[in-house]
Amino acid sequence: MRRITVLRLFHRVGRDDRVTVHVALTARAFGASGVMISGDRDDGLIGSIRRVTEQWGGPFEVDFVEDWEGYIRDRKAAGDVLVHLTMYGVSLLDVLGELRNQLDQRDMVVVVGASKVPRVVYELADYNVAIGNQPHSEVAALAVFLDRLLEGRVFKVEFEGAMLKVIPDPRGKRVLRLRGGNLKSEAWDGDGRGRGLVV
Repeated sequence: MRRITVLRLFHRVGRDDRVTVHVALTARAFGASGVMISGDRDDGLIGSIRRVTEQWGGPFEVDFVEDWEGYIRDRKAAGDVLVHLTMYGVSLLDVLGELRNQLDQRDMVVVVGASKVPRVVYELADYNVAIGNQPHSEVAALAVFLDRLLEGRVFKVEFEGAMLKVIPDPRGKRVLRLRGGNLKSEAWDGDGRGRGLVV
């Protein structure tokens, strides 16, 4: 499988902060290799996503793109396949097989807009893909797209260099923490009060 990079178009500081972070976190958790953010430069947001990767593992690239159209054209010229997620596109189910075949041979750029996406994106895209043709969240669309494309990789992906790792627990919160070479588990009750360290 080749690399998947999510391009977040037209981020607006103060308006899109939370959703853009969720786009990046979803991209990372569901198997993408990185996210590129265009629009208002937001070094604080980029730093936050990098800190998540430092704590929870990687690799995962995050950076700012000044010229989003130039970035798209450069990636296409390099041979990448461009997928634009839009409610006006064709059903994912109709092109899923093609997209998986493409990903076996080429890197993929997945475009997710924050505001109205200009026509040039539709024209440059190799695939304009819809997760249903009703209004919905771009975070939901990205999650469904990556889950279907990568066949549930979110349930199997392992991250390198993680400082923290969740231990599934049916009743509370358990987090495995690496400190000084020792693995320990910090546990919390459902109300958030600590139960101490469990080795």
